[in-house]
Amino acid sequence: MVFRKLPGVSASGMGLRLSQKFVFLLFLSGLVTLCFGALFFLPDSVRLKRIFLSKTETQPVTVGSENDARVHLKRPKDQGMTSAKGETSTKLKSLSRKQSVSHEATEERLAGGRAQEEFTLPRSRAESASDKGTSLDHGANSDTVTYKKFRRCLLKPPLGRDNGKPSDPKTDERREKVKEMMKFAWDNYKHYAWGKNELRPLTRNGHIGNMFGGLRGASIIDSLDTLYIMGLKEEYNDAKEWVQTSLDLNSNGEASLFEVNIRYVGGLLSAYYLTGEELFKNKAVELGEKLLPAFNTPTGIPRGVINLGSGTSWSWGWASAGSSILAEFGTLHLEFVHLTQLSGSPIYTEKVMNIRKLLNKIEKPHGLYPNFLSPVSGNWVQHHVSIGGLGDSFYEYLIKSYLMSDKTDDDAKKMYYGALEAIEANLVQKSPGGLTYLAEWRGGILDHKMGHLACFSGGMIGIGADDGAPDKRQHYLDLAAEITHTCHESYTRTATKLGPEAFRFDGGAEATATRLSDRYYILRPEVIESYMYMWRLTHDPKYREWGWEAVEALEEHCRVESGFSGIRDVYTMTVSHDNMQQSFFLSETLKYLYLLFSDDDLLPLEDWVFNTEAHPLPVIRNSCLRHHWR
Repeated sequence: MVFRKLPGVSASGMGLRLSQKFVFLLFLSGLVTLCFGALFFLPDSVRLKRIFLSKTETQPVTVGSENDARVHLKRPKDQGMTSAKGETSTKLKSLSRKQSVSHEATEERLAGGRAQEEFTLPRSRAESASDKGTSLDHGANSDTVTYKKFRRCLLKPPLGRDNGKPSDPKTDERREKVKEMMKFAWDNYKHYAWGKNELRPLTRNGHIGNMFGGLRGASIIDSLDTLYIMGLKEEYNDAKEWVQTSLDLNSNGEASLFEVNIRYVGGLLSAYYLTGEELFKNKAVELGEKLLPAFNTPTGIPRGVINLGSGTSWSWGWASAGSSILAEFGTLHLEFVHLTQLSGSPIYTEKVMNIRKLLNKIEKPHGLYPNFLSPVSGNWVQHHVSIGGLGDSFYEYLIKSYLMSDKTDDDAKKMYYGALEAIEANLVQKSPGGLTYLAEWRGGILDHKMGHLACFSGGMIGIGADDGAPDKRQHYLDLAAEITHTCHESYTRTATKLGPEAFRFDGGAEATATRLSDRYYILRPEVIESYMYMWRLTHDPKYREWGWEAVEALEEHCRVESGFSGIRDVYTMTVSHDNMQQSFFLSETLKYLYLLFSDDDLLPLEDWVFNTEAHPLPVIRNSCLRHHWR
């Protein structure tokens, strides 16, 4: 540094004055440091400390405002990655999800709360201490109070009065059989593939795959809530301990944004809301933060693949012109809204609402939403529309966002019923044999094919029947029943009584796979999912009978010595197994079967919405939550 000489001041005098000022400033800074340091040792100094700690540490928690290529992942097999997801008029069983929540605890709620507390699994002091060590700093009691606050806003206890145990002995026996299947699948996973993502039951080893960016334990995370609601306490505690000691989120590989969100984030959120374990909440929020860089695009539409370590994101190589996939960027809303509730950060909700804003702005051909959208230009890339692979769960999340908001998200409601109207006008077809199905649309030309993944739509249309136009209420429930019947027919027309990956309605075919590449079954849940919803909505006993048919078929054709495996051809009794016990078999297929044979008060639909991996998330009742916050 160059010092310019001041007029009339000698160099020695100037140096003396500077040294005196330096000593004074040094003394003053020491005094300030001493005073502020003392503040941190004074009693009740928590509030003062919070002033100086980062916002991420002090933000209060609030609740309210394949087969590597998973074919449940809304991606078709022929493009390298595969995707996620009767005849008579049926009377609608009213589901009044928007019942008023009394701020005074009713006797029923108190009784349910006691039942839930009795079921809560024991925790050691070491576990509690460990959780405190890893949890975000929200203050001494805020986490416990927040969880209790959330529980007070439920209309019913999550596990019912008796864990959903049905009074009918035959139904209870069937439910116990499903529980035994879950324990068998879990025990073999634990024995042969513990910590890996999925079990290979024929070769008795683990499978990691390349969809999760180096994350491990997909079957563990996917199973947490299933084990809990089935009362498999020892197995649940083993899973929780693995999350606590071995779930490493500091991976550095390419991950599917969609799969990590629905399986890991969704599974951890669900486990937290069911158990109150802070461990699960903290892991969910930590992982959610790692997904945010995928949204760094010119439009805010996230790309499908992200490196969880570097934050770099890109589109799938098979996706048309570097596009993002409707069923992927449209299947984030439920989880991201809850991440905002638990982290206190609005960024998660802002990201998914920005997606909605763009979709509402651009033109939809015939009111339909094509499957491919450019994250750069914000324009559709192809006019291919499907309610099965590539499109499915986008529509599912519209109606579920509305229900999860306690029916206050009017934008989601408008988008869902607008899309449903376009689907009915352009895609819903009736076969010569009288079967209702959903065709695919390719630039105005219909492809008379329906995928197994599209069979979730019976349940989706069913749960939305109560909130459409009053004069269409029964129509929607009838449509849901007809689609579910068609999907059941696709099962009954095979040798194994399990459904193919896709079935056609042309060339004389009726709900039958005509291509060898469509004849496989990989333990998919979508048909059983619709059985469960239609049972809850109508209590027609045929849905439980159809579910039991699926149980018997799974036992006969998919159960092997060391787990469950998909099969390559549902049309032959000489089955060839694919050697993969998918994690979604534990999360979805067996959970939906268990709920089908349980009373309706086990995870009641008035309180819970299932994400597309069947992880239950609670309805957000803002008015109740604000009341309990005061």
